[in-house]
Amino acid sequence: MAFLSERLDRKSRTINALLIRELMARFGHRNIGFLWQILEPLLLTLGVMISWSAIYGERNHGVRVIPLVLTGYTFLTVWRHMNARFTHAFRHGSGLLFHRQVRPADMLIARGLLEAIGTLIAFFVAYIPLRLLDVLDPVDDYLVLLGGWTLMCLFSFGVAMTLAALAHFSDAFERVIQPIMYLVLPLTGAFYMVYWLPPTAREIVTWSPLVNACEMYRAGYFGPDVPTTWSMSYLVIWTIAVNATGWLLVLKAQRHIELE
Repeated sequence: MAFLSERLDRKSRTINALLIRELMARFGHRNIGFLWQILEPLLLTLGVMISWSAIYGERNHGVRVIPLVLTGYTFLTVWRHMNARFTHAFRHGSGLLFHRQVRPADMLIARGLLEAIGTLIAFFVAYIPLRLLDVLDPVDDYLVLLGGWTLMCLFSFGVAMTLAALAHFSDAFERVIQPIMYLVLPLTGAFYMVYWLPPTAREIVTWSPLVNACEMYRAGYFGPDVPTTWSMSYLVIWTIAVNATGWLLVLKAQRHIELE
């Protein structure tokens, strides 16, 4: 037990150091630094809130537009950013592997934590003032909301690991990752509620783990007032599967990383 505790402590210090390095490399010491990690998704979400409110008014299909956008775009931001940040992680971070304690997976964990935590903070930075101004209703169930967020981040992490490893093996595959991200957008559930769709389309989109995560996330926010369709067990199974696949591919990829 003491040996395991020591290894976990050493690993947590390594990931913490990589997280700080990633912050410094991405934002530097000048201007507002880490706040950009929060402001970027926040500004995008606020811009879409204004646009959708002008187009649809206060409600769309009976759902208030502002919380719909807030939940949808923070969800979409972490999904897209995590996949984008992981694509070149091995190439750009190969110099770190000279340190005996650093492994490729550690770099990915640090980047994943930065995206997940930064975007979640952006959600609450937007939510709190809007709630105080009575623009938003209160979150119905924080446990379900944060559970959906956590599972979505873990699922995104597993997919991003898989794509990062495959991109390392193939330059051609690296070029199709962004088109794949755009093609997957309808299967994220960020732009709609499942109950809006016709029965046939509803059956199709609920096969998507991302739709299940988004619906769970929104269920935590809206509560029983807005119908949601999701299966936690289905989402957990997918999350375990993609993370297991991602870890295996990363372990294989790390044997082929050229140190710079």
